[in-house]
Amino acid sequence: MVKEWTIGSVLAWTRGHFEDKGLQNPRFDAELLVAHALGITRLQLYTEHDKPLAAAELARIRGFVQRRGKHEPAAYITGERGFWSLDLKVDARVLIPRPETEQLVERALAFLKGRPQAKVVDVGTGSGCIALALASERPDLQIVAVDRSPDALDVAKANRDALKLEVELRLSDMLSAVEGPLDLVVSNPPYIASAQVETLMPDVLQFEPRMALDGGPDGFTLIRPLIAQSAERLMPGGALMFEIGFDQGPAALGLFSSHPDFTDTALHADLSGHDRILTGVRR
Repeated sequence: MVKEWTIGSVLAWTRGHFEDKGLQNPRFDAELLVAHALGITRLQLYTEHDKPLAAAELARIRGFVQRRGKHEPAAYITGERGFWSLDLKVDARVLIPRPETEQLVERALAFLKGRPQAKVVDVGTGSGCIALALASERPDLQIVAVDRSPDALDVAKANRDALKLEVELRLSDMLSAVEGPLDLVVSNPPYIASAQVETLMPDVLQFEPRMALDGGPDGFTLIRPLIAQSAERLMPGGALMFEIGFDQGPAALGLFSSHPDFTDTALHADLSGHDRILTGVRR
């Protein structure tokens, strides 16, 4: 007798399979992928757990499970990721937005309070997550989002158009295609030291774009010109804010603090207590 698969039994099997594969969040991944394959919410997985599944539904689930079992990130499989209050399209052309980066958005919004029509640049925009989150909260901002990857800009454009938000996109190596004076520069730059990139979990190392991860020998190869170029383009009283690795705080703060054009440089921890964001004000 052929076993009849239900939502509940498939969900339980998938979770166990992901546990055997050593995935970090087997239950979440199982719920996310089964729900996406069936076109239902995660809540419905439990309210309809006895519902039998058709062969076509099982085939879709099986395809997703096979891909995740090879460590392909769930966000690339579903093609979407939530960030801030937005649903963003993501694929292997861009880094998957992380929750920690939302704190960069929070600090940017706090700084921009009382600055109408402020000019903001998001450097290395990737999916557009930072720029679009800012635009969703402050439609008055004049936001330019730049990236050196045409592929990344294509993803950002798709997100911008789907969300109907006002953000200008430019192909640019750092701030080379941007003019000042600016109120704010924000960035989640590549900051992982090259040798450390090789030690990343397979989900990241094998699938996410290395260009968005590798920060050179010490992790600061792109951060140094980011600081220098921002100093040239920010107006007095403008700010630079960027994300760093959890173990880079003292070194990055020293690098930033030593620049003669910045004052009030500060290091901010994320919700886990790790050093995560650096901020500074143009003299």
